[in-house]
Amino acid sequence: MRHHQLHISLFSLPLVKKEFWHIFRDARSMLILLVMPVAQIILFGFAITNEVKNAQVAVFDPSKDAVTTRITERLHASRYFDVARRLGSAAEANDVFREGGASLAVIFSESFGESTSRTGEATVQLIADATDPNQAATLTAYASSIIADCRQELLAESSIPIRVKAQVNMLYNPQLLGAYNFVPGVMGMILILICAMMTALSVVREKETGSMEALLVSPVRPLALVFSKLVPYFALSVVNLATILLLSVFVLHVPVSGSLPALTMLSLLYILVSLALGMLISTVVATQVAALLASSMVLMLPVMLLSGMIFPVENMPPILQWISCIVPARWYIAGVKKLMIEGLPIASSLTEIAILSLMAAAFMAASLKKLKNET
Repeated sequence: MRHHQLHISLFSLPLVKKEFWHIFRDARSMLILLVMPVAQIILFGFAITNEVKNAQVAVFDPSKDAVTTRITERLHASRYFDVARRLGSAAEANDVFREGGASLAVIFSESFGESTSRTGEATVQLIADATDPNQAATLTAYASSIIADCRQELLAESSIPIRVKAQVNMLYNPQLLGAYNFVPGVMGMILILICAMMTALSVVREKETGSMEALLVSPVRPLALVFSKLVPYFALSVVNLATILLLSVFVLHVPVSGSLPALTMLSLLYILVSLALGMLISTVVATQVAALLASSMVLMLPVMLLSGMIFPVENMPPILQWISCIVPARWYIAGVKKLMIEGLPIASSLTEIAILSLMAAAFMAASLKKLKNET
């Protein structure tokens, strides 16, 4: 009897029904409980991979003989590589890397096939974009393995020993320092999290205290209200940017190889995008807890997984590559790598600048429209 009474006191069916009703009635709770796990397993399952797939390869083949054709076809047939460009000269490899048209360049020596049949020795140069050192090392290892397999086949067909020497050249980061890869990504993550999250929390805090309603009905125009909110965080973000750059150069020893004014301009534009995104988030949510959840869902996971900060975007499924296009950090990190690591001129980052400018304008316009609707 006592056991039965204890069971009844620990389990109340009406309370269970009421709790289910509260969960089903709250769209945010349903989103966290049911949608977020699905989104996370898809993102973590497909985005988190160090495996190289269909990496873009540029080939310079001056001899175009049977041996070089066999090696090129083997590279293209593998699931690791996609021979996307044929170069007219070895010097064109630098231009291809600057355009982002390839991650690996294969440069065959003159009379490659003739050299293997006459002297048994030939040289092929593997040039990799080492701004991502892990990917560069993987690409050159896979390519070297394919070349070694072709050499074994040639050795079985030939009466003389054959030696194919693969010369590896790591462009932009010859020492394969990890800081060259993670510094741009960390810059993108820190700036967007601090700017967007703090701006969203600041505005939502005023909503909870009721002061935002007073500001909205005051003579202050919504545009002036938005900029008044953004200016302090913009100034503090500039200080953060200067600190990050100083630490990167003098502590992590990652030089600013390109134009510092161009890098600064790109970073200030990204800060503006982040602040506008934080303002937009604040107009959608009503509490600080919701602002934190929205910021973490909208910013943290996409920035870490879909921006190219840790895992190359090119290795992801096409659908995730399309989704990554709406992540501001993807474009900022790509621009920082070009200006800071590769030392390219600002003209190389015009695409990133244009996309971030459109994002800033869109987020700002949406925020102003939401604020006007609340007045």
